[in-house]
Amino acid sequence: VRRRTVDVRTSPPDRPDALGGRRRHPRRDRLTAMRIATWNVNSIRARSETVVAWMERHDIDVLAMQETKCPDDQFPVMSFLASGYDVVFCGQGGFNGVAIASRVGLESVQYGFDGQPAFADVGVEARAVAAVCDGVQVWSLYVPNGRSLTDPHYAYKLEWLSALADRSALWLAHDPAAQIVLAGDWNVAPTDDDVWDRTYFEGRPHVTEAERAALAAFTGHGFTDAALPYAPGYTCWDYTQLRFPRDEGVRIDYLLCSPALGDRVFDAHVDRNARKARGASDHAPVVLEIS
Repeated sequence: VRRRTVDVRTSPPDRPDALGGRRRHPRRDRLTAMRIATWNVNSIRARSETVVAWMERHDIDVLAMQETKCPDDQFPVMSFLASGYDVVFCGQGGFNGVAIASRVGLESVQYGFDGQPAFADVGVEARAVAAVCDGVQVWSLYVPNGRSLTDPHYAYKLEWLSALADRSALWLAHDPAAQIVLAGDWNVAPTDDDVWDRTYFEGRPHVTEAERAALAAFTGHGFTDAALPYAPGYTCWDYTQLRFPRDEGVRIDYLLCSPALGDRVFDAHVDRNARKARGASDHAPVVLEIS
């Protein structure tokens, strides 16, 4: 797993652009203090211009990205820097991979979390990266898929979720006022309402009692699914069988907020238009509005 941070500064409003000069990034007039989004981009090399254009169009301050599928030496850094976003990324060849882009600072960067499990002979995978952005610790997380209920990847998924839940509980125990968001592709549908057809998923990952119990541990520790009250719809639709036009999707992308940060959330939405775009990822971005 390779790890790299690019152009990280502690004074986010004023930074050089990709061509030299100075570039300022005033937020447009809005009540939101910060707009944080998560998006499984399904290959950042194929979609960097689309992703950056979407961030600019929607006035996004911080974006957590998953499935970047990009070695670090091929990450499209300049696309972000040219638009005023610093970026930190953790890649693993042509699969997995997470990143965070921010125009409000990237401090205290962490690659992975203490106790993060390894998978078989692969080792610790590129599935977690964090940075403090304007006082909020933002995690970009790509939870293992599980593959099938008999695959070793399924046991690995449960172990991974358990380790993260235990670690995040310690963070809150140490500082109950911590501003933390666990953002990403969780590969778990929390309830049957979060899948288009429960019978279709029978005997498959994403909906098992064990996975849902592992996810519920986070809410048991005080984290909340902050977007749910405002944006209960699906976030991912398979490319095949016209799943998106038929709205046959799943809700597996969300942002779990610590109690202190959750109190600041006042709106959220799933941008289905991003999923409609030509050549789009099979996931839609989820956006949180924070006061």
